[in-house]
Amino acid sequence: MVEMFSYELMNCDGAARRGRVTTPHGTIETPAFMPVGTAATVKGMLPEWVRGTGADIVLGNTYHLMLRPGAELIAELGGLHKFMKWPHPILTDSGGFQVMSLSKLRKITEEGVTFQSHIDGSRHTLSPERSLEIQALLGSDIQMAFDECTPFPATHSEAKKSMDLSMRWATRSKTAFEKYSAPGQAIFGIVQGGVYEDLRRRSAEALQEIEFPGYAVGGLAVGEGQCEMFRVLDFTLPHLPAEKPRYLMGVGTPLDLLGAVERGVDMFDCVMPTRSGRHGQLFTFDGKINIKNARFKDDPSPLDATSECPAARDYSRAYLHHLIRSGELLGAMLLSWANIDFYQRLMAEMRAAIEEERFEAFAVEFRARYQG
Repeated sequence: MVEMFSYELMNCDGAARRGRVTTPHGTIETPAFMPVGTAATVKGMLPEWVRGTGADIVLGNTYHLMLRPGAELIAELGGLHKFMKWPHPILTDSGGFQVMSLSKLRKITEEGVTFQSHIDGSRHTLSPERSLEIQALLGSDIQMAFDECTPFPATHSEAKKSMDLSMRWATRSKTAFEKYSAPGQAIFGIVQGGVYEDLRRRSAEALQEIEFPGYAVGGLAVGEGQCEMFRVLDFTLPHLPAEKPRYLMGVGTPLDLLGAVERGVDMFDCVMPTRSGRHGQLFTFDGKINIKNARFKDDPSPLDATSECPAARDYSRAYLHHLIRSGELLGAMLLSWANIDFYQRLMAEMRAAIEEERFEAFAVEFRARYQG
């Protein structure tokens, strides 16, 4: 019997929520951070390493996988879970954000987006129908409605036009999902509207009329800054139903995650832990570390002797410094592993704090320690 998608809100502490998402490929404990596996891999990490950090779910991307190796090929090979050796939940982004970033290579119409591949210049069209067809071929547990990610800055009229288009596409996405999806899978709608309260409210209301099993907040972390992002969340999240999961797309730093959980967000994804790791930046409970700094050249201590992650526990800072300064692949791999592990430990500690109704104290303590 296929496990159907569901969400259980288990406890609240203030606005912070502790929950559980059930999918055909397993459960997701929330608040949850999803490592980004854009092209069917979390860069520099084996799937068993990712799982070992405590990650319940990873993210794949429609745009990149449709271009290479192709969704039809992945389907022929048994679907994305088998293809990337990840038998746990997968969420796929719709490709809308990537298409937005190709501003010089794409044309938006009511039908969808025509664009040139960043790989070979070939022309493609991505519409709500094609995006959901691709996501169904990939076989992801959670699929995203196709939307236009409103750029920042945008005037009220520009943001309204973009949001209205995304809402029309949301209706088409839901219809396409119902046509292509397999039992147990889910589709999330995406709230747009820029930084404008009235537009965010109208978008949230429009999506609830369409009825989705989960809701994402998109169009943030695109240059508006943390204070503005939190302000938008403050007036957006109250318009989303409490009994369904809330996903903040493309976020973010450890302090972003903490602040968003405080406001009632359940799910996150971001390339930051792996991208930062590849460039020598590490996240710890005592703040950020640039392992390239000369002071680590002869430091025999590990990143975190208390960690269960081998990358953080078993290698000296001097060795990691050497690897990164030498451009060795192992350096990027170990630092990415340590960062993903830190993010998962942070989420686990937030979940425990919400369960025990001490989240406010945890947040104060974490901020003080992290910011030094």
